[in-house]
Amino acid sequence: MALAAAEEFRTPAISVVRVEWRAALDQLRSEIGTVPAVAANVSFSRGRRVPRFDPRSMPALVQLNGVTSPIFTGITRSPVPVLLPFDTAAYLASYLDGAPAGLSASRYLADFRNEFFDAGPAGYDAVFSLPPESGTGLPQLSFAKPVEVQITGSRLTYDVADPAGGKGEPVKSLAAQYPDLRRFIREGYVRYAFTRFGVPYVVSIQCLDSAPRVRRLACREAYPVAERFLKALRLAGGLPSRPRIDIAPLVAERPLALAPDFTYRPAGDIIANSGARRQGGRADPTAYSQIRFPLEAPAFIHSQSFGKRRSSDRSDQPSSRYPWRDNFCEARSFSVAQCASGFGHQGEDIRPGACTAQKQAGNACDPKQQPIVAVRDGIVIRSSKQQAATLQTNTYTEHIRFRYMHMNPSVMDADGVLNGRHLAEGEKIGVVSNYLDHPNGTSRHLHFDVQVFTRDGWIWVNPYVTLISAYERLIRGRGHEIGPEIAGPPDAAHAAPDEARHPDPMEGSDN
Repeated sequence: MALAAAEEFRTPAISVVRVEWRAALDQLRSEIGTVPAVAANVSFSRGRRVPRFDPRSMPALVQLNGVTSPIFTGITRSPVPVLLPFDTAAYLASYLDGAPAGLSASRYLADFRNEFFDAGPAGYDAVFSLPPESGTGLPQLSFAKPVEVQITGSRLTYDVADPAGGKGEPVKSLAAQYPDLRRFIREGYVRYAFTRFGVPYVVSIQCLDSAPRVRRLACREAYPVAERFLKALRLAGGLPSRPRIDIAPLVAERPLALAPDFTYRPAGDIIANSGARRQGGRADPTAYSQIRFPLEAPAFIHSQSFGKRRSSDRSDQPSSRYPWRDNFCEARSFSVAQCASGFGHQGEDIRPGACTAQKQAGNACDPKQQPIVAVRDGIVIRSSKQQAATLQTNTYTEHIRFRYMHMNPSVMDADGVLNGRHLAEGEKIGVVSNYLDHPNGTSRHLHFDVQVFTRDGWIWVNPYVTLISAYERLIRGRGHEIGPEIAGPPDAAHAAPDEARHPDPMEGSDN
């Protein structure tokens, strides 16, 4: 297949930080210096004449990683200092006293449970949980489930147009430990952003800015949990890596040959008046990553909440009669900073077409078994029973997440689509379904969205162009942009009632 660069599609702008490893080493010295027996057994020699990125220049970090690697697998892959709620000095003291590495780590985690840890060339990500019964010294929570806390530290940040970015308020009780700490609520999370060793870190908890409830964690109830987490952060590992200059992401390639029947409307051209507060869509021409399309062809990006499909628009007919249409920023109650109103649909709804691949293989066509696949090599971030499955890619040039919704959670649990599972690009992870809080809660489709890491944490961006270029590679033909088309108001009578609302945000739901 002949390919060309996506002339009219853009690649994302990415910044790279320079890590201050000497400052990290000084912090480690100060933390373990309170335990003389530990300090006496950790080498801080700087006598070697080796490059600053050579691990031999920092033997204390090499020793630390050797001890913590059994607990946080792959911690040496992180090119940024790894901060975790882990009492490093106390654990090293136990280790030196003969305690087996990795076997008693839970008592050093400030009551948090380690649910997920992954490190790669861009940085690291971790998820910890605090069970309701473990909140010693905290106000009693109304929320009845474990509170999940995420932390990301990354040498890469995406420079997205973000009018809401960089805001927040200081936290007086943490000002001495984190002089530049900002607390703010964005896109359904309370976030704490700070810089340490030249690296941006963000701690976040999903919450609802409302009164406390059993099923929904109020943001004000999340504050003390996040702040306990921040107070407990200590240096747990990471190693310097050779600086790289070629940090620009791969250009999303496009076929040279034209596809005879693939047409799409422009990015941002959502159905008229379907945006929150009657605002339009997000005309973002960026292909954020070169991915494999998540479904087999034919498939269509099309609203599942607004508009009525014409009787002639059958999904098994050429797509010139049923062109793609952006639905990022359609009216929803979730905060999305990239949308003009500040609220909207966080991704794209994708409708599967006829299961032609099964027909061509001579098998019976079962529309309820159309596969969903991994769009990149990556690792799964998903706890049991959650409705959303997130696939994260962490490379020298990318730190990006792809989220899938509407597969049945119990089936994903049974199939092992859970925290830490590695998936290869194209590997099946489920089938197109209609789960939204319960079976048949929505129409049969896949919700797919993209998040990139910024100095405000993980932010939703429009995946429409990313999906267009992926579909073109899948069908080996370049599409043709048509429109925009003059359209009337959305057909509210045909908006699915379960999709026009937002379900419980604490379940990670969207449509």
